[in-house]
Amino acid sequence: MAKKGTPKKIIITSLIVTCIVIVYVIIAVKSSGNTSRNKRKVSQTTFSVKTQEAKITTLHDYIQANGEVEAQSSIEVFPDIGGKVVDVSVSLGSPVKKGQVIAKIDPSEPGSKYALSPVTAPISGSIVSTPLKDGTTVTTSSSITTIGEVKNLQITAEIPERYVALLKTGLSADITLEAYPGVIFTATVSRVSPVVDSSSRTKEIILTFDKDDDRINAGMFAKIILYTVNYTGTVVISEDAIVTKNDKKYAYVITADNKTEQRELTLGNSVDGLYQVLSGVTEGEKVVIEGVSTLSNGVSVKDITNAVNTTSTAETDVDEVPAQTKNSIQSGGK
Repeated sequence: MAKKGTPKKIIITSLIVTCIVIVYVIIAVKSSGNTSRNKRKVSQTTFSVKTQEAKITTLHDYIQANGEVEAQSSIEVFPDIGGKVVDVSVSLGSPVKKGQVIAKIDPSEPGSKYALSPVTAPISGSIVSTPLKDGTTVTTSSSITTIGEVKNLQITAEIPERYVALLKTGLSADITLEAYPGVIFTATVSRVSPVVDSSSRTKEIILTFDKDDDRINAGMFAKIILYTVNYTGTVVISEDAIVTKNDKKYAYVITADNKTEQRELTLGNSVDGLYQVLSGVTEGEKVVIEGVSTLSNGVSVKDITNAVNTTSTAETDVDEVPAQTKNSIQSGGK
């Protein structure tokens, strides 16, 4: 005989089970919706980047060197007789005329006295090296001083042997002087030595200033940027745009729909962080130069090249993505 109340217990148990099932279904549906939403957000991450327009640019390769400013026409002055220097009448920078007495030599020796022998200027010009002091003992092969024409100046520089193949007359150069920081004087190679110095392994070049300038003085130390080769006719991009993967070079180009397109590059010559692109990028395309490390092929990007306030990345719901417009870009290079 069945106990009373059994059907009631069965009904209650069924209701409890049904409620539990409903709760689990609700939780599962909600979890699934959140996961789907999160996936949509992740898939629509927009990376903020800065770009540069690929342009056909000429790269100017160069050699850096040091030199000394000196007179183009100069001559050393030697005495006619040995003895002691006396009565020096000039100093560094003094103007002199041909035949002018600039010093005297006393050839006297102990026990004998001779007349002083004059030392005269063989040419007109200025004293460009410090004259010997009174009392200095000299011979006929001792230089008393050097006279030069300071209105016509040149620079003498020594170029390492490894660059010899690039040297020729007519090469242009930018010159800077310690006395005038930030000021650039231009010069041109007027002579290249036909030999390499075997001891220093250098070749001497002479540069003449393109314009006379009273600020330039003989004896000044000069820093030289000598332009040797021009690389022309190809697109140029910054090294900041170049990514290396598995020993290959790539750049990210921004497409019309603001997505990235990974391009494999063939690079040419480079100067100061700028590279010739022989293939992979064409003129006028925008390449990413900031934010490259976070990118992959086909991701969405926002070009903030000209933006005032910038952020590195932005996560936006798929339903909230605004229409993006093509921004103007800035580019630079030599």
